[in-house]
Amino acid sequence: MKMDKPYRNNEKADIARKNILRKSEEIKGIPIRGYDFDNGINYEEIIKSYSSTGAQASNLGKAIEIIHEMINEKAFIFLGYTSSMVSSGLREIFRWLVKHKKINIAVTTAGGVEEDIIKCFGDFYLGDFRASGEELREKGINRIGNIYVANNRYIEFEEFFQPLLKELYEEQKQTGKIISASELVWKLGEKINNEKSICYWAWKNKIKIYCPAITDGAIGDNVYFFKSKNPEFKIDVSDDIKEINDSTIGLKKSGVIILGSGVVKHHILNANMFRNGADYAVYINEAEEYNASDAGALPEEAISWGKILPKAKHIKVFGDATILFPLIVAQTFAKS
Repeated sequence: MKMDKPYRNNEKADIARKNILRKSEEIKGIPIRGYDFDNGINYEEIIKSYSSTGAQASNLGKAIEIIHEMINEKAFIFLGYTSSMVSSGLREIFRWLVKHKKINIAVTTAGGVEEDIIKCFGDFYLGDFRASGEELREKGINRIGNIYVANNRYIEFEEFFQPLLKELYEEQKQTGKIISASELVWKLGEKINNEKSICYWAWKNKIKIYCPAITDGAIGDNVYFFKSKNPEFKIDVSDDIKEINDSTIGLKKSGVIILGSGVVKHHILNANMFRNGADYAVYINEAEEYNASDAGALPEEAISWGKILPKAKHIKVFGDATILFPLIVAQTFAKS
């Protein structure tokens, strides 16, 4: 068997040094630096320092820059959020954005509508991710992560919602008008008449909240109960898909801010496909793309479909929106 060429120790070291200490090009750009607490505590400067910190901090800094540009360029802004974010304290931030007309269209799931209304009947409370499901079930307490919701709130929601469904059904029988999902959201906001509600301000300011999964969750449960007794009752989803798709066509600038994933993410991006893509896109979620789901898909995949423009400014921040979104709003919408 042929032996490898023998090397003396100094020859081995020379080869290793050549491989390891290879000369490089000098790098230009943003130097990596974090916040210096010798300058005291300045929260705005701390957040600004994220841009030069690296990792997801710098992606967050980029997201803030992109949203600043959306605002400055007067882009038409689509905001998407999942129901668990309304379960959390982000509800107050969404309400503020809608109240002050900072966004143009919202897209959420059924839980993102009903839990906004349900919170008008009583508070949700901080719980424990590791609580016993059996013990909570015995007490009639529902758990959303580490958030507890007494089942009484859903009983109160049924008492509020069933008469509204009856009213809408009577109108349907008299006029033939079938209510759309977004009109139902406005009607809920009007009837709840509570300034703490996202839906209330959406109705008052005529900002559409689209809910493509309207029959999910407690809304769906109540529609099931009502339709079991009134089989001719209907909710129209075709009006909404035409409205949201039409809303993108002809926009000078379109910006999307999508918190979480699933149907909310796809619904907004798919609508922007009708104008050949959004000009700005910010994603915040923790989903990975290895299983080929749209949930984890990066902006580059959306570009391939024509949902985001090839030259668009875009970023995905991997992280928890309950932590990141308040910082983003503080540095963007709340300043504008």
